[in-house]
Amino acid sequence: MKDNYEFIKCPACGQIMKKVYLEDQGFMVDICLDGCGGLWLDNRELNKLDEHKEDITPLKEAYKGKTFEHVDKTKIRECPLCHKPMVKNNVSAKQEILIDECYSCGGKFFDKDELEQMRAQYHSDEERIADVKKLAQDSHSMQLILETMLSKEEFGQY
Repeated sequence: MKDNYEFIKCPACGQIMKKVYLEDQGFMVDICLDGCGGLWLDNRELNKLDEHKEDITPLKEAYKGKTFEHVDKTKIRECPLCHKPMVKNNVSAKQEILIDECYSCGGKFFDKDELEQMRAQYHSDEERIADVKKLAQDSHSMQLILETMLSKEEFGQY
């Protein structure tokens, strides 16, 4: 899969990102090797890298021996492709890692080490599915509680 752009600037530190080819997946990713170590994934690339069994050796090799600058992860970042503000989103049902996601083009930005942290969260599909089901159940329960509270408030019971 070929990118539609020659280079992009890192949304976290502004450095030009380098392209790294992932042979097993058949596409290029953009890595900030001269700045913060961030990783840009185009729309639909994450699902080919999100499991610990998928080979990301070329990424690890690109990072080897490098030091990276610290960046403010709380800052709102701009998409390097369409220049729209990105949104902070949890990358898994565990809700432990926030990444930057562009709702316009579907791209995702991972700060240094976040992809590997995400990949280490689950060791099986069953474990991941169980967490997703629990999150969905918790969300549904929370919605029911809020609806009950709102209806009681509406009728002056609170």
